[in-house]
Amino acid sequence: MEIDVQLHDAQLEIFQDESRFKVVAAGRRFGKSRLAAWVLLIKALQSKSKDVFYVGPTFQQSKDIMWSMLKELGEGVIASAHENTAVLTLINGRKIYLKGSDRPDTLRGVGLEYVVLDEYASMKPVVWEQILRPTLADVKGGALFIGTPEGKNHFYDLFMSAENTEGWATFQFNSTDNPLLDEEEINEARNTMSTFAFKQEFEASFASFSGGIFKEDWLRYYKEEEHRDTLRQGSTVIAVDPAGFEAVANGQRGAKGSNLDETAIAIVTVVGDVWYVRDIRHGRWDIKRTAAEIFNAAHDYDAVVIGIERGALRNAIHPYLEDEQRRQGRWLNITDVTHGGKKKTDRITWSLQGRMEHGRVKLNSNGSSVWHKDFIGQLLDFPNKQTHDDLIDALAYIDQVSVADYMSSIEVEDWQPLDLVAGY
Repeated sequence: MEIDVQLHDAQLEIFQDESRFKVVAAGRRFGKSRLAAWVLLIKALQSKSKDVFYVGPTFQQSKDIMWSMLKELGEGVIASAHENTAVLTLINGRKIYLKGSDRPDTLRGVGLEYVVLDEYASMKPVVWEQILRPTLADVKGGALFIGTPEGKNHFYDLFMSAENTEGWATFQFNSTDNPLLDEEEINEARNTMSTFAFKQEFEASFASFSGGIFKEDWLRYYKEEEHRDTLRQGSTVIAVDPAGFEAVANGQRGAKGSNLDETAIAIVTVVGDVWYVRDIRHGRWDIKRTAAEIFNAAHDYDAVVIGIERGALRNAIHPYLEDEQRRQGRWLNITDVTHGGKKKTDRITWSLQGRMEHGRVKLNSNGSSVWHKDFIGQLLDFPNKQTHDDLIDALAYIDQVSVADYMSSIEVEDWQPLDLVAGY
């Protein structure tokens, strides 16, 4: 039976290359998953004795990305589909398995004809080097690595190594190499995302986060007395990055420089897509003082929501903050903010870089010169591990509480917001 493989020119260039191992760095919406689906189907149909694997970062991601697409494209050659285990059996008896790299034990002990590793930058290198590579030895099977770069990590190392290795081929394509992608959508992303984020996500650049993430000429200021009407149109939100209270009580000194980390309370009025930073209160306080500082900040600026970083410190603050609210007779809307599994450098950069580059973060010029000095110093030094980042970390969490405020009236259970500026 013949099947009609439909791919755009850039996808076809990769598909037709006869190299045993292929490494593809491509921008978002290039069509990596569709390419992978066709490769899996063709390799499984051509195989005489071995099956093929599709491996994503997690099993659920693999199923979400590939299951429906495989069933659609392979409709005429699929004999059976097992929904629970995500296994397709083709008319020649060969199987396509969907797997997750987070469950390495499910990848062992089999011989394979071919394997596709999708979003390889998000996997541990050991998955390929020690688990999947040996499974291809019996029949000299092949592999396709695809993904969008995440700086100069192991995906970058593999890409660079493959360029000079026999039997390997590398490909690098922009999102715009997909002729089906709307050019206006690309331009919208270019005008809202940071230069770094756009280069990585849409141009498949292996640029990495390093010093100079933030530039001094991106700083913008406003005067409270000149923007009163504007500020009334927005909602004021607070994000808190708490520090250790036991260390403060015991007079300990921190590992970063000569001082301990500080608790930072970022107070921001969000008007449309602009953040007006009213104040960033910070200090090394005991737990009771911290609760009082949070309450006072919320009271002084009439904040609609307060986000506190989830974890043991947040849990420690909570009863003291409840006592403060009870004593004052005013109850606050408190929610959790999280790092979302992202490294701090990535999270802060994604949240702030694009906004600041496009002038969407404005600092209150009437504010304390102390927080201005400390904030700017941390911003321009970031991500130097020898300096503090408490103030910018608190400000980065604002993107979560500002979204939470807008979402309060939305009842769709699984709805997720896409913030083009933050990047997630």
